[in-house]
Amino acid sequence: MIERRERGRTGSTGTKAWDGRFREKTHRLVEAFTMSVETDRRLYAQDIQGSIAHCKTMRKAGVLKAVEMATIVRGLESIKQEFNRGRFRFRPTDEDVHMAIERRLTELIGPLGGKLHTGRSRNDQVALDIRLYLRDQLDVLRTRVQEFQRALVACAKANRAVPMPGYTHLQRAQPVLFAHHLLAYVEMLERDKGRLCDARTRLNVMPLGSGALAGTNYPIDRGYTARLLDFPAVTANSLDAVSDRDFMIETAAALSIVMMHLSRLSEELIVWSSQEFRFVDLPDGFCTGSSMMPQKKNPDVPELIRGRTGRIYGHLMNLLTTLKGLPLSYNRDLQEDKPPVFDAIDTVSAALEIMTELMRRVKVNHAVLQQAVEGGGLLATELADYLVTRGVPFRDAHGITGRVVRAALESKRELADMSLEELRGFSDRIQKDVFAQLTVEGAINRKAQVGGTARRRVEQRIKELERALS
Repeated sequence: MIERRERGRTGSTGTKAWDGRFREKTHRLVEAFTMSVETDRRLYAQDIQGSIAHCKTMRKAGVLKAVEMATIVRGLESIKQEFNRGRFRFRPTDEDVHMAIERRLTELIGPLGGKLHTGRSRNDQVALDIRLYLRDQLDVLRTRVQEFQRALVACAKANRAVPMPGYTHLQRAQPVLFAHHLLAYVEMLERDKGRLCDARTRLNVMPLGSGALAGTNYPIDRGYTARLLDFPAVTANSLDAVSDRDFMIETAAALSIVMMHLSRLSEELIVWSSQEFRFVDLPDGFCTGSSMMPQKKNPDVPELIRGRTGRIYGHLMNLLTTLKGLPLSYNRDLQEDKPPVFDAIDTVSAALEIMTELMRRVKVNHAVLQQAVEGGGLLATELADYLVTRGVPFRDAHGITGRVVRAALESKRELADMSLEELRGFSDRIQKDVFAQLTVEGAINRKAQVGGTARRRVEQRIKELERALS
């Protein structure tokens, strides 16, 4: 009876690994409600990787014989091949991917498969799998961010001489180079890469060996396990190790900021591609039409990125709310940690990929941008700074220039269209050389300090970024 029960527990009869304590079978509604295999099945490679390392650690500790270890490892590698080839078959009784793999291992190698879980709990097993998965995904995401940066730098380089109005409060402020504007997003994305790297550093600590909450009774070498899995350190407290999800929150926070940056650029592309602006044309392959209005070309891709940003923010709040009231150590609430993080990773990764391709194909309308910088009083600050060079205190120069701007607006002219006599009517400090200051090109190129919009600075920054991103 005992032998049959043990085979059933870890074999293929559908009983649970933990059912020895219970008189009744799990209710079918509970089975459906608590099952997580549809979510965590993507962790199969990390689960098998961790199980192989655990198996080798138990062999080193003398718990498994060499032949047992070899048999278990071969079985796990065979299961990984089944997953890779799409041949692994889940069963309705598989609670999660971890138990599905253990169940299949026992089917392949018999009762020996039941020894794999010795010295391990699903609590530290899951904590390990998530860290391994996020470590891999953060590397992929960092690469995607860098590819997007390259696309922005290439677009900036191709349009490096094109001026555009710079805005504050969505009002035209001063002329800048279009390339300078795009490179602002490259700087944002550089900070995003830093946050992703920071998150990776903090999650890169090995929790296996913490057991359910208190550690393990077996003489395992956790440092050896960490080396097998390429972790630089092991967790120092078993209670914290099985219940810590800070690294998932930090990942979600970093992804929220990435998505916020994508949303800001999306908003500008939406505005710039409108008929009111016409600064850029979005590629047809990245837009859709209207089912009713034949003339429409809708910027659906940036609109969806802008819309999905809210979903990523929601995932961050989801995780924070789930964690805020949990006592130590593990609680089943933590099963809900994976769906928001997985969706955030998928969404941000897809958004980065599609925005990279869109920016490689966007067309910048040079003539429209050139026309846009020729109006709206964009050179007013140049006049104020000119007066300062003539000894006028800046606050006085600001007031004088404001009155000049008002007069120009009332006469429907630009500052440069006013005569020297008219300008001197506002200040006798104004001389003929003022007109050399009142040009878009001059206004841009005088901003030549580090970080400014002067063409030589922008071209220098493009070269620096090309080297850094290569």
